[in-house]
Amino acid sequence: MRDSDSSTEAGPAAGRRSDATRGAILAAARERFASDGYDRATIRAIARDAKIDPSMVMRYYGSKEGLFAAAVAVDLELPDLASLPRHDVGRVLTRHFLHMWEENEELTALLRVAAAGRAGADRMQGVFRDQLLPVTRQVCPDPEQVPTRAALCATQLLGLALTRYVLRIPPAVALHRTEIEAWLAPTLQRYLTAPSP
Repeated sequence: MRDSDSSTEAGPAAGRRSDATRGAILAAARERFASDGYDRATIRAIARDAKIDPSMVMRYYGSKEGLFAAAVAVDLELPDLASLPRHDVGRVLTRHFLHMWEENEELTALLRVAAAGRAGADRMQGVFRDQLLPVTRQVCPDPEQVPTRAALCATQLLGLALTRYVLRIPPAVALHRTEIEAWLAPTLQRYLTAPSP
């Protein structure tokens, strides 16, 4: 009874504690999914990392799948390519993704999990399907080729991210961002806007 009374009296404080608990769970889950992969990460280990009882994880997220979905809810914040000069879309997209990979640990964690198991792969497919396809549609000369062209862009963007940020292959890590942009932007430009070969 005292718990409900105290939460009524201290609503904002209880809300802050709830937000802090959710934040701790999500941070621990991202770390655990990234280090152990989806299949080996456990609710018990995540709860231990967050310094809470495992029942709290289930209370907030319902299941491991629900927790994973919440932990890797990634918004790529893609630019509006339709508003750009057509010859700039490859460069702008390359620059944007480099910034995202280097600033967004969730995206790198998702890629690690995607490389290791079906749940992560499904989540990554969803992110690219829901976010990259609409942007590709803005500049693709043939609407029927949008899925293919978006997939080709994904091969370059995900390949770069995998080699540079996950596998950390030394020559890929050593590349300066301007070098990556110079190499990758023309390829993305071609995939997005060139006539079909």
